[in-house]
Amino acid sequence: MYNPSVSGGNPSSLAGSRMFLYEIEGLRQSVETDQMANPIRKSGSVFITVPYARMNQEMQRITRMGGKIVNIRPIGGDGTDSSASSPVTEAPSSSPVTPLKAMTQTTPKTAAASVPVNLYKPNAPFIGKVISNQPLVAEGGSGIVQHIMFDLAGGNLHYVEGQSIGIIPAGLDANGKPHKLRLYSIASTRHGDHLDDQTVSLCVRQLEYQHPETKETVYGVCSTYLCNIEPGTEVKITGPVGKEMLLPDDPEATVIMLATGTGIAPFRAYLWRMFKEAERKANPDYQFNGLAWLVFGVPYTPNILYKEELEHIQAEYPDNFRLTYAISREQQNAEGGRMYIQDRVAEHAVELWELMQKPNTHTYMCGLKGMEDGIDAALSAVASQKGVDWVEFRKQMKKEHRWHVETY
Repeated sequence: MYNPSVSGGNPSSLAGSRMFLYEIEGLRQSVETDQMANPIRKSGSVFITVPYARMNQEMQRITRMGGKIVNIRPIGGDGTDSSASSPVTEAPSSSPVTPLKAMTQTTPKTAAASVPVNLYKPNAPFIGKVISNQPLVAEGGSGIVQHIMFDLAGGNLHYVEGQSIGIIPAGLDANGKPHKLRLYSIASTRHGDHLDDQTVSLCVRQLEYQHPETKETVYGVCSTYLCNIEPGTEVKITGPVGKEMLLPDDPEATVIMLATGTGIAPFRAYLWRMFKEAERKANPDYQFNGLAWLVFGVPYTPNILYKEELEHIQAEYPDNFRLTYAISREQQNAEGGRMYIQDRVAEHAVELWELMQKPNTHTYMCGLKGMEDGIDAALSAVASQKGVDWVEFRKQMKKEHRWHVETY
């Protein structure tokens, strides 16, 4: 996928099985608090041990009971029982309670050193070689989209899922100067399609548009260069760049992926890392067992990029991977119009909203910028039914590094 601007961000690695101690003031006597193990006093604090997976739910419950969370701190414990909160207990008066600087479910950041950035720059690019260039659009589809693999042997260009690389097209521009680089989202895992740590792959659509004045058909410089490139050709590559779209380390996470067209590129990398058998063997510390849900918008069925791969994963991991298509020229929405990705999001808005309440749910959006408003509208509608301001909720998810957008 062509990525015109990769914004810097912070990857996140979830707290997993950690336990947290909530200090609460102001709990009122009620039917719910009557069932607690300890009586509710009119003054003083109550302490509740909460597993990470239930932090959001406990916050909501405490608010309903009139309580105010005044302090949260991590404590020991395996936290494996996420089905219910631990009993309410009073902490000894001598127990130190260290405040957290940030509010609870915000996820810890991955060490910056683990994310490679700008290993190769435009003034000193890596010279890679094209291994293969394969079409992704089946007969009857629209446009040209290619899966292009580059050989990285002999260099130090390495990356992680969700990053991008730059391509500098061969030749000179209209002013006789070298072409500027274009950024493309990486479509392969850190191990590459051959799983030998020696390749990187891109998903590239040839840009084609009509000149507003001359009405002539104009083709994108770099996309045309790449879509027609021959195996064996040497290519100038820069990067990698980007931290906004990184996959969380938590193997129990819920990962919602909203894609249009070549926006599928980073999600292919995620899904390979999560589900490909050889990848799972190569990553013993990351054995995904959460839920991945891809909503993929395309114009025609032949434009479903990586269709066989996606449907094979769906068949093999039906409990962990959901695949939902929005095929605009073949399917209709509830109003009888074309079925776009925002219409699918509206159909599943209640379920998506519920998943987003989990502190280890990450939502990713990649593809055409035009889908953002429609998706916001669909989720805003369900949020308002819950008495929540969607824009504020989205900002909070962004602050917690759980809302990731890369559109163009």
